[in-house]
Amino acid sequence: MSVSCAPVVIITPDADVWEIDTNAYADCGHFVNWDQFPTKAGPRKTSHVEIPQMQKELKKMARDGIWGENRALREQAYNQIIKRINCRIFTPTITVFHDVSERLFGQCGLNDHPLPEFLDGCVMPMYCLNVRGETAVKKILICIGDQYPDITYCPALPAVVALLMHYSEDEAECFERTCRLISCTEPHKTYIEQSFLSYEASNMTFGDLAKKYCQAGHKFITTHCENSSEVFSDWLMWIFGDLPFEYVIRVFDVFLLEGSKVLYRVALALLKQYKLHTEYEGQDIKCDIQEFIKNISNHVCVEKLLEKAFSIRLFSHKEIWLLHMANSKALSKNGITVIQQRQPVHMSVNITNFTSEIVTAHDMRVVWSWIPERYSLYPPVLLFSTLEHGYSLQRFYSHCEGMEPTVLLIKTTANEVCGAYLSTDWNERRKSSGQVSSFFGTGECFVFTIRPDMERYEWVVVKKPEMVKTPPPSPRSRPRSYSHGARLSPTPKRRSLTMTSAPSSPSQSANFLTVPGEGNPSHLSPFLSVRHFQLPSKTASMFMSGNSQGFIIGGGGGQALCVDSDLNNGRTEHCETFDNPPLCEENFHIQHLEVWGCQSS
Repeated sequence: MSVSCAPVVIITPDADVWEIDTNAYADCGHFVNWDQFPTKAGPRKTSHVEIPQMQKELKKMARDGIWGENRALREQAYNQIIKRINCRIFTPTITVFHDVSERLFGQCGLNDHPLPEFLDGCVMPMYCLNVRGETAVKKILICIGDQYPDITYCPALPAVVALLMHYSEDEAECFERTCRLISCTEPHKTYIEQSFLSYEASNMTFGDLAKKYCQAGHKFITTHCENSSEVFSDWLMWIFGDLPFEYVIRVFDVFLLEGSKVLYRVALALLKQYKLHTEYEGQDIKCDIQEFIKNISNHVCVEKLLEKAFSIRLFSHKEIWLLHMANSKALSKNGITVIQQRQPVHMSVNITNFTSEIVTAHDMRVVWSWIPERYSLYPPVLLFSTLEHGYSLQRFYSHCEGMEPTVLLIKTTANEVCGAYLSTDWNERRKSSGQVSSFFGTGECFVFTIRPDMERYEWVVVKKPEMVKTPPPSPRSRPRSYSHGARLSPTPKRRSLTMTSAPSSPSQSANFLTVPGEGNPSHLSPFLSVRHFQLPSKTASMFMSGNSQGFIIGGGGGQALCVDSDLNNGRTEHCETFDNPPLCEENFHIQHLEVWGCQSS
């Protein structure tokens, strides 16, 4: 089918909607093999429709699947959305495609040109495209390789091109749209990873998010798979390789508006559904997940899957970007910049060489699977032990300072074992003056128990994202410190520690813990820095603190862990920061205490 006139698009500067005559796009879809197409309906449905211009309304339309009911509407929506993406100035256009195509294929055929090296070993899903469509996809990929010599690895690109091919009038239009996604310059927003380093950092980022948002699925995989990182490295291809077309195209609708954040959401939802609906029989968990996703329609409809995905309230685009950057930096430091397999996380803890007075090597492997991916690359190294260094708080600080992060392990005289992952250098406590000790750390901190049961308690904001209100004001407009905290009193040398909650005003006592302010606003914030969140109560962000009288992990209504200056006595309670139960007997005596760091060199 063909049309003789240009598409009719009426957009006025003050209009609230785009008025679209979808009949004008009736020739799109000639790259599709309709006999293989999964929908029962015909190839198109045409009508006069309106697309909202406001981003919020457009996002709602995409999430609600309105475009799925009208192919022509989706075609034009894609066109408008992609045109609005901020790109590099010299992003290749339709004209560039014609020039490059003539230069590459004018004298020789398509078969004389191999696919770009950055696609070596990558899956090439074609989503019911006909022969003409498949040829067009390969041609576009070759032209992209010509125009983007800096791309070194890009496994998602074939799927993106194939999906856009469904809703493009010709190869040139599909090429231009893809190039705009590749060349996006919008802050903290990414569409397509373009190097192995970036791709692997995204895999680590997904692993980190799975630890926080799908703990059951993460635990299941790390328990049943020798190399869990290899399984999590498939997360992107779960979507752009295994999902059926009628599912992936719905994801793609939102992806064009929201970027890669929606891919993390959907992959987490898939992992949750896999854990919910399958009974693993001990074969190949990687293949088992792939088969589950390929047959996802037997378990959950696309609407329900997306509902589950959008109910996962991830951190902001900026927070995910910061985590991705941190993972990328760790990989570079570890020498992983080209295609190579990462060492399995569990291999970081050497069974034969690991020695601890508190945990077994197996226990430590579990703990190491909990910590952020960028640190689990490295083996644990013992920094402090009461058996070796004595029961001295000063020696505890001196051996831990300069190390970030650290893992605290405590074994009580009742043989209970608990601990904490601490994201920040203990040297930060020195920024306090006098007897007032500041809380510091980030939302990556967590507390845990090992014996009698293994449980991990993340920052309460991970479990209750509704606590976060509107985005915080600029650094210049906010106070530099807060006065809420918990009392860190000298602890009597007996089993029972006397602790009280902080009064509403710091003037009532000289021994209050305060939450630190902004610091240098020009310094790049760490992932899950408290200053990125506006919380109703500062007691939800009391991670770690210490002075000459002892140290506290977690605050607000109680302390998750509080240890005295002699490292002999401790107390554990429910606290608002981690929303944890007592980690062991509430008033406990310490048998052994150890601190472990990451051996990065």
